Amino acid sequence: MTGVIWIVVLVVGLFSAGYVGYGRYLSRFVELDDSRDTPAHKYQDGQEYVPAKKPVLLGHHFSSIAGGAPIAGPITAAFIWGWVPAVLWVAIGNPLMGAVHDFMALSSSIRHEGKSIGFIIGEYIGRRGKNMFLLFAFLVIILVVAVFALLVAIILDAYPQAATASLIYIGLAVVFGVWLYQLDLPLSVGTLLFVAGIFGSVWAGLQFPVALYEPSGFADEAFVLLSGSGEWVPGAGLFGANTAMWILVSLVYAALASVLPVWVLLQPRDYLSSFLLYTGVGGTLLAIVVGTILGTTEGGASALQIEVPAYTSFMGGPLVDVAMPLFPLLFITIACGTISGFHSLVSSGTTAKQLNKESDARTIGYGGMLAEGLLAATALSAVSVIAVTEGGVSGIGAALPNFAEGGGLILTSFGIPLLTGEVFMALVFVSFLLTSLDTALRLGRYMVEELVGTPETPVEETAANKYVNTGIATFAAFLLVSSGQWEQLWPLFGGANQLLAALALLAATVWLANWKDTKQLLTTGVPVIVMTFITICGLLWLAFVENLQRTFLSSEWMAEASALEMGSSAMRLVLALVLVWLALSIIKMGYDNVQSARDNLLTTDEPAVGTDDD
Repeated sequence: MTGVIWIVVLVVGLFSAGYVGYGRYLSRFVELDDSRDTPAHKYQDGQEYVPAKKPVLLGHHFSSIAGGAPIAGPITAAFIWGWVPAVLWVAIGNPLMGAVHDFMALSSSIRHEGKSIGFIIGEYIGRRGKNMFLLFAFLVIILVVAVFALLVAIILDAYPQAATASLIYIGLAVVFGVWLYQLDLPLSVGTLLFVAGIFGSVWAGLQFPVALYEPSGFADEAFVLLSGSGEWVPGAGLFGANTAMWILVSLVYAALASVLPVWVLLQPRDYLSSFLLYTGVGGTLLAIVVGTILGTTEGGASALQIEVPAYTSFMGGPLVDVAMPLFPLLFITIACGTISGFHSLVSSGTTAKQLNKESDARTIGYGGMLAEGLLAATALSAVSVIAVTEGGVSGIGAALPNFAEGGGLILTSFGIPLLTGEVFMALVFVSFLLTSLDTALRLGRYMVEELVGTPETPVEETAANKYVNTGIATFAAFLLVSSGQWEQLWPLFGGANQLLAALALLAATVWLANWKDTKQLLTTGVPVIVMTFITICGLLWLAFVENLQRTFLSSEWMAEASALEMGSSAMRLVLALVLVWLALSIIKMGYDNVQSARDNLLTTDEPAVGTDDD
């Protein structure tokens, strides 16, 4: 059998070469210059534009982009097609496309006053292209919130100990924000105190696990906070009352957190959660090495052998009850971890407004995405060492807790008790999911505000109201997730996310084409073509096969489906087709602009568009 350490060796080796070589080349390519003021300094306002030290901003950026998708995607793909296709897509695609995407999105934004990718598209291909992109991005945001709210709920139901730890973690983050930004106390001292508090929350969770209603599935005993069966909770029949209630709580939390100033929760929480991520990812990878060499893992070195099949079949194997083609669905099932359009919204939505100096972009943009790839490799390693239970894996609700279970087993290499390691890994998972939830809603608010511009009518004023548009996005996400049809919802999210990445790379390509005639376009142009082809094929499969042939054209499905399931399927069908139409329209306009720009070549001594030298 194959040891899981070979996943680590392959990914770490390719990522190291990418950062040292390709990352350095890209820094020179876009001419990063620390003498140029970043938007965080030019427009500092204490709300959105706030210069942040590199470790703090890296923590925010890393936590915001990581989320739960680089865990859930690789887990899902490994169980469907095997671990080899999954790890190859992560190891090769990340440094060549994903890290390039994140770096270019951040670099182009700081050269355009910290504005979004949508603004950049509008600068070069017009208002119509900008509005179409912003609409596309807003639809992706709704999908992000829907799938992440479900993931949070599944983990908190499976591990009530992580629910307690998560509540403490959020409270500590708020206090840490006051410590840093109101009391102006030292970062180093605060880091020691509050990071220790977060790790202490794992102990508190072990002592006082909490659930909203009686937990199901993997969970042991817990302190149940609400009385009754919870049958009234929307979605209780599909997920169980505890999971359904955690979905509602997660959505309400995200909506409230997304409208607060960034210093209150976003920056301090993301900085603290980065230590969870560094420890969870770094500790797990190191534990694999230690356990393999010294045999200290519970069960010995044999416990670190890969139990998941290397490859099942093109249409998926026996572990899950789905039939999905490896091409193109593997490449959209694993979105975050390899390449993710959501990252361009983070890079150009919040990170660019907090970048202290331009040279930080390489570490935060390119390096941050490589770190997310390590999280994907950690997820693959964790689920690979867990023997699949008899009868296979029954849905995502059974597959996801395997991450915490496998991660806990790997951490026993350091002598950490299995349950303690499981709870810690569950907290790592949930902390990133919560981060992505409210960051996504905040970015959705930015999208709507840019789409509306300066409100001139009562309708536009209502749409631009941050409470109104946040509420609309939250409610739409709730309708999607309440159908319970994960197998269709996740690939739709992945396809939309990957297509958004193609559009962000298109924006960077257009910027380069309008900058100088010496700027080659292959670095960003080739990934645009590859990702556009893959994702459109995937979305069309989801639209016409998953959400038409297997649903509305199936008499058996129609006879058993509820009104909510029919509505959700119709919504997914329309979303897939609308996203394809929007993307193709924007790509056509971008291609026309590149052709026009190269027909009227700029001279090599003209400054870059969007820089201070204009």
